[in-house]
Amino acid sequence: MNEQMKNLVVRSVSGCVLAVVTLVAILFSKWSFGALLLVILVVGMYELYRLTSARGGIRPQFGMGFAAGIALFLVNFFAATDLLDVEDLIRFGTLYLLVILPAIFVCELFRREEHPALNIAATLLGVVYVALPLSLLCYIPTGGGVWQPWTVIFFIFIIWANDVFAYLVGSVCGRHHLCERLSPKKSWEGFFGGLIGAIVMGCVAAWYLQAAWGLWIGLALVAAVTGVAGDLVESMFKRAAGVKDSGRVLPGHGGMLDRFDALLLAAPFVFVYMVLTEMI
Repeated sequence: MNEQMKNLVVRSVSGCVLAVVTLVAILFSKWSFGALLLVILVVGMYELYRLTSARGGIRPQFGMGFAAGIALFLVNFFAATDLLDVEDLIRFGTLYLLVILPAIFVCELFRREEHPALNIAATLLGVVYVALPLSLLCYIPTGGGVWQPWTVIFFIFIIWANDVFAYLVGSVCGRHHLCERLSPKKSWEGFFGGLIGAIVMGCVAAWYLQAAWGLWIGLALVAAVTGVAGDLVESMFKRAAGVKDSGRVLPGHGGMLDRFDALLLAAPFVFVYMVLTEMI
C-alpha cells in the first residue's frame, strides 16, 4: 500500500470515527452535546492561539482566553437548556462584559510583552472566533424549550454536504479559482456544486422533520455560503502562520479547526436566520 493510499485510509477511518462520536453525542443527551462542544472549544482555541503566536512575536493569554471562552459557553449552554432564566442571563452577561473581558486588559499590564495590543487582540480573537459560535450553537437544538437534536444534526449534515459536493464538482470540472490567494484548489464550479448539495440536504431535512421546505432551503443557502467563507478564513490564519494544518488531533484531517472551520463561521449566521424566521 503506497503512502497516498495509507493517508486516504487513515483519513476515512478518522472521519468515520469523528462522525459517529459527533452523532452519538448529539443524540444521547443535551449534556453529551454540551461536552462535545466544550471539547471542540478548548482544542479549537488552543489551536488558534498556536496559529496567532507562530509568527511576529504575538503571545495571546492562553489562561485568560480559555477562562473567557469557557465562561461564555457555560452561561449560554445553561441559558439554552433553561437552567438559567432571562434575568440570570442578563446578570451573568453583564458580569462577563464588565469583569471577565476587562480582566484580559489588566492581565496584560503585568506581562511586559513587546506587543500588548496584539496580544489582547489575539486573546479576544479566540473568544469571538471559537467560543462565541459554539455558544450560539447551543440554542439551535433547544428551540421552544424542547430538545430537538435532529435540528442541529441536519445543520451539520448541510455543512458536510456542501463540503463533499464542492470537492466532487470542483475535482471534476473546476476551472475558475474562487480565492486562489488563500485556497488554490477551490473553484467557483465547486462553490455552486456545494450549494446544490446543501440545498438537497436542506430538502431532506424539511422532509424528515416535516418542516417548511422554504425555511430549510434558506437555512441551507446561509450555511453553505458562510461555511465556505469560514473555510477561507481559517486558510487565511494558517497561511499567515505558515502552516498546513491547525493541529494534529484528528489523523488525516489535521486539527479541530480544520474540521470545524465552516461550522464556526456559519453558526452565528444560521442562529440569526433561525431567530428571524422563528425557527428557534
